[in-house]
Amino acid sequence: MVWVDNASKKATDFIDHSCAAFTEALASKAPVPGGGGASSLVAAIGIALGSMVGSLTLGKKKYADVQNDIEVLMGEAEELRKAFLNLVGRDAEVFEPLSRAYALPKDTEEQLAERDRVMEEALADACLVPLEIMEKCCRAIEVIAGFAQKGSAIAISDAGVAAACCRGALEGASLNVFINTKAMKNRETAESFNERADAMLDKYVPMAEEIFINVRGKLKEQR
Repeated sequence: MVWVDNASKKATDFIDHSCAAFTEALASKAPVPGGGGASSLVAAIGIALGSMVGSLTLGKKKYADVQNDIEVLMGEAEELRKAFLNLVGRDAEVFEPLSRAYALPKDTEEQLAERDRVMEEALADACLVPLEIMEKCCRAIEVIAGFAQKGSAIAISDAGVAAACCRGALEGASLNVFINTKAMKNRETAESFNERADAMLDKYVPMAEEIFINVRGKLKEQR
């Protein structure tokens, strides 16, 4: 399969190929997919694992009292899974104007001023998708906490893996925010993006870690 080096590809151009093709493209020098898309895909895998915990819980007499709660969690998880897959492509789409901006001429003062203007807009836009990925990772971690608490004990390890995936995706997406804000000249806007990202990391990295630690503790008890 040939993967075209083109940042304007639709979301389905990325998510509808095999894992082997996606990782081959990720390993290449092509500008997309990159860290943002990879983070979103990892988050999709994480929340899908959460749904698996729910699937193994539904219909079980032992968990009859939480069936409604599990159904609600699974509905949210499915919406998040689809959103994360869509964001894989959207991350590539917002990179295209940024890559074009870097290539703009800067030989004269007028060209340099225009390049700076376009760059600033493109950098700000390039922050928005990873920030959205982060926001959805935060909700995904909350949903996974519900699966870990109420889901079937036979799938507890999958809840732990789900939390670890979404934590990694959250942290990964944040780096795509920070690399863009670093280059922004409008420091007020840059700091507002940084603060949003930092706030999510401060709250939800520990939450995901707590889920993992609790799952690990339960499994250690069973050794």
